[in-house]
Amino acid sequence: MLQRPDAFNAQCPTRQVLDRIGDKWAVLILILLGEGTLRFNELRRRIDNISQKMLSQTLRSLERDGLISREAFPTVPVTVEYSLTDLGRTLAATVNELTRWAETHIGEVEEAQRRYDRGLPRPASSPR
Repeated sequence: MLQRPDAFNAQCPTRQVLDRIGDKWAVLILILLGEGTLRFNELRRRIDNISQKMLSQTLRSLERDGLISREAFPTVPVTVEYSLTDLGRTLAATVNELTRWAETHIGEVEEAQRRYDRGLPRPASSPR
């Protein structure tokens, strides 16, 4: 009998997917590839502070998970392009919504951090 996925169970494979989604490099790669196919060095140039090693590892993980595809062309040196798979596009849409939320609410988050750091009480929440 198959068990229902339970992300709160440490043995559930869903945890691995959530770990991938929670990785900042994976999120940034998914966002960029949502705009279209890119080469390795294009990704590296667009993502500040990512090392070549981390980019390679993250791309391999995303490919293994079926979220991106890798296509190599027989040029000198070899040209490699990355793009989202159909599955990856479904996740990229969700990640884009999270990104929009972060960009929309960053001011409120920063203000909450400043208040917290100064030991000030947080503003009263509005009723639900």
